[in-house]
Amino acid sequence: MPTFLAPMFARARRVFPSLSLFFVVLNFLSSSALAQHDLNISRIASKPSFADFENMRPSTDLARSMTKVTDFTQRLPDDGDPASQRTEVYLAYDQEELHAIFLAFDNNPNQIRANLSSRENIDGDDIVEMVIDTFNDQRAAFAFRSTPLGMQWDARWTEGSSIRAGFDTTLEAVWESDGKVTEQGYMVQMTIPLRSLRFLDAEEQLWRIQFGRIIPRLSEESYWPPYLIDKEGRLNQTAPMTGISNVSPGNNSQIVPFIFAREVDSLKPNAIGGPAFQRSSEQDVGLDAKLVFNDSMVLDITLNPDFSQVESDEPQVTLNERFEVQFPERRPFFVENADFFATDSNLVFTRRIVDPDGGVRFTGKTGDYGFGSILINDIAPGLNRQEGDPLKGEKATIAILRGFKDISTQDRIGFLVTDREFADGYNRVASVDGRFRINDNWLTQVQAVGTETEPSSGGEAKTGYQRNIQVNRVGRMLQNHTHYIATTKDFRTELGFQNRFFKADTDGIHQRVGFDFFPEGSALNSWNTTIFGVYLEDTEGMKLFSQLGPSFDFNYDTTSFGISVTEYDEVLRPQDFPGLASNHAYNYEDWQISASNNALKSLEVEARYRSGTSLNVVPPRGSLPSVVDSSRLSVDALWRPIDRLRVLNTLLNTEFETQSGTKVFSNLIARSNWNYQFTKEWSLRFIAQYDETDAGPATRLVDDENLNFDLLLRYVINPWSALFIGYNSNQSNFDIVDMEGERELVIANDLRKDGEQFFVKFSYLFQR
Repeated sequence: MPTFLAPMFARARRVFPSLSLFFVVLNFLSSSALAQHDLNISRIASKPSFADFENMRPSTDLARSMTKVTDFTQRLPDDGDPASQRTEVYLAYDQEELHAIFLAFDNNPNQIRANLSSRENIDGDDIVEMVIDTFNDQRAAFAFRSTPLGMQWDARWTEGSSIRAGFDTTLEAVWESDGKVTEQGYMVQMTIPLRSLRFLDAEEQLWRIQFGRIIPRLSEESYWPPYLIDKEGRLNQTAPMTGISNVSPGNNSQIVPFIFAREVDSLKPNAIGGPAFQRSSEQDVGLDAKLVFNDSMVLDITLNPDFSQVESDEPQVTLNERFEVQFPERRPFFVENADFFATDSNLVFTRRIVDPDGGVRFTGKTGDYGFGSILINDIAPGLNRQEGDPLKGEKATIAILRGFKDISTQDRIGFLVTDREFADGYNRVASVDGRFRINDNWLTQVQAVGTETEPSSGGEAKTGYQRNIQVNRVGRMLQNHTHYIATTKDFRTELGFQNRFFKADTDGIHQRVGFDFFPEGSALNSWNTTIFGVYLEDTEGMKLFSQLGPSFDFNYDTTSFGISVTEYDEVLRPQDFPGLASNHAYNYEDWQISASNNALKSLEVEARYRSGTSLNVVPPRGSLPSVVDSSRLSVDALWRPIDRLRVLNTLLNTEFETQSGTKVFSNLIARSNWNYQFTKEWSLRFIAQYDETDAGPATRLVDDENLNFDLLLRYVINPWSALFIGYNSNQSNFDIVDMEGERELVIANDLRKDGEQFFVKFSYLFQR
């Protein structure tokens, strides 16, 4: 056993004594071979259309020459059963494009859910999908979905458990889709340009493919070939596809210039002479370029990059949180092969790179080897510093290098190195990782990370280490996730995102075991019970946190219910909270219920309510944290009154109160997102969000009230060619008063406008 793994296994055996025996038994579990569904794709001379499938059948020679796929199998709700509705897919390719025609038959076509919506906001509609593993490596794939009206959704699927695992919708591919509802069901056409894909430079291509269909009113997912619950992984259950030969996306190039202009009138709290409103104008131009070599090597270049964000982040509760809240990355430059940089410990979280001047990325794959590199700067660390600060105007320089090798079926080993330099300081991270399949149901992931950090303000360089191993099982009845992580006190990763389990000076394990049951002859499709436990201690062996509780979920065709109970033990140390003279232990617990329903075509609702006790880590100044009564209600409602209008309403309400009845705080977040789709290209979006914190005497928080309006007109030809015209205004509870000859900002009861902006943004894709 490698030396760095020995302490990890020793600690795991102390926490869960039966774990070693469990893994020994696991190695003797037998594996069964997956059934193969080979597919040979046809080559055609012209582009197919709905006219070739009149009355939802192949009616021309072109249509009849395409490769046909049928006999879909359910994954949900009845794993392994034939699909309740017939689906046929006709597949072909030509020199430049991949073509798919879906014929989705339906016994009740008037129940089909089809709405005009903006790109990727297709949840709640009927869906067909195509997943393509162009490297035949069973690690990552392109995914394309369409609704019955041809509204698009695309993503990159990645196997594993990293931050990028599953569907990553930051992929923005250029492709065509169309849809048509008929008396027999609906038809969808997908046309995928080969230049939008990446694949090996070879005369004969061997890809893997999977087709899917989702019917919301039946909570049904069906696939060809079968994508079964009792097998771990998705891409290992896809079908090998042959027949594509003598094609290439070529050494193509994509250039996307952008123009951005805005007028801003906002409150500057630190203006000379006191708080004041200042009006400013900003005009900007920039360029993103993509160069593709040898079919699968991609060079991305950005100059004055287009990092303005027109899509707003979903609301999250951030009060009384000891750990940072994570928001997704949406910026175009980081999209290509983003999964290459993902490891189980999130060491590359690109939202840490706030405001670059420019950068380059080079990613690609050849044979069993893949690589990724990023070289970029960030002016944000040197901005907004006081005059005389030696770091004012300084830029951080960032370099990232990733490499990996695929071994056997879905096994992979890799390394990652990052370096962030700022002034005389630096943070350097080096990692090795591996993912290994044990059999059809079990897999393990292992990672070891080392860091070295020297502060930019001077001081001694410090090194830190992290060990990370997990063992997972996926099956029809038994699910398991066992995850052990040990992180030393001086571990730092300035480009990463480390949650509670990965934070410095933490050594522990978390375990989730679930059992699924599928009653027959019942309206109940499935129910499951899960037990989740956590045990964390510091590197010297003192307990820091534990969590234990069961949950139960019940799933019907259009309705689901859940209930859980959880108990927590937590220890705060002097370094965790200023004012603590010694370690202090806390015990609290809560229960939670949830429900969701999508029985109506026009309305989907999901609600959660949690009640019990929590740890108040925002007490009055001079006071210590304490256990308080708490409750939280969250409601999401998607309303589609007509097929062009989509209204998503969100409500989050949190309340804390001491056990003697004194108010700590209440926090209300209400958000309403209205999107009207005039055509596939034109849409108008309006968002109103209200956020109120009402602070009581048992907290150091202050009353805070905020009202934001966001109006955006969009014309989107494709993800890279778009026009945005927007207006945003914000109001908060403040006032400006004169006190002893100086202006000061004070909290007020009424809302006043503290900023507004009008902006125009245009970008266009030039492709060769």
